Amino acid sequence: MLLLNIYIALITLSCLPPPSTAYTIPQSHLFPTRLPSRGHHSRFSATNTNNENTPSDTTFDETGYETDRLAKDAIAMDEMKKVADEEYARLRTPWKWRIRRSVWDFMEENDIAQFPRPVHHRIPNFLNADLAAENLATLPEFQSATLVKVNPDTPQRRVRHLVLSSNKTLLTPQPRLRTGFFSTLHKNNDNIPPALPIEALTNSKGAAQYGKSVTLYESYNVDLVVVGSTAVCPKTGA
Repeated sequence: MLLLNIYIALITLSCLPPPSTAYTIPQSHLFPTRLPSRGHHSRFSATNTNNENTPSDTTFDETGYETDRLAKDAIAMDEMKKVADEEYARLRTPWKWRIRRSVWDFMEENDIAQFPRPVHHRIPNFLNADLAAENLATLPEFQSATLVKVNPDTPQRRVRHLVLSSNKTLLTPQPRLRTGFFSTLHKNNDNIPPALPIEALTNSKGAAQYGKSVTLYESYNVDLVVVGSTAVCPKTGA
């Protein structure tokens, strides 16, 4: 089982259209500190005898779900901002938050971001994110994968679409894990209407309505993991 972290920010530069004026983040905005590399686990598996599936015969309250999701998302964004400000003030060398803020500010100032905006305190949705997803789909690791975990952020929505349209199983967490844990989706699941467009399954609402709920204790193997990032080091990938 091959575990691959695809850092969306790393392929942003290759997917953006050629600008008339070169974009450069001022060096003075960043600390000249080498980002630490991270290790990766090669398995994502657990066991349990208790299977909890989302009931397919229960009427889905779309309005209530969306209201609850937006309310919890607003609370989470506010909490993240407070935590970020506290960490930034506390750190002796706050290179991590300084880099993130520089990238967020740069994207907004140069108008190379897409909805949702502003991009601060989230994985930013950059121009040509869909093209980056198409590039990802050409990799042999993607093509050979059966179960693919993709984060629920907007920049990776096209990735989730390509997973499902390629007859693969999608494993995706609910946003901020506040309205559920993980869900699995496959376009051939019995509870998904045959005429339903795949696009309807690629947002959090579709995953909550049609996905099979997965707990921490169930057993499954993940072939590929796709994640987003605000910034990565071009030398180390960290």
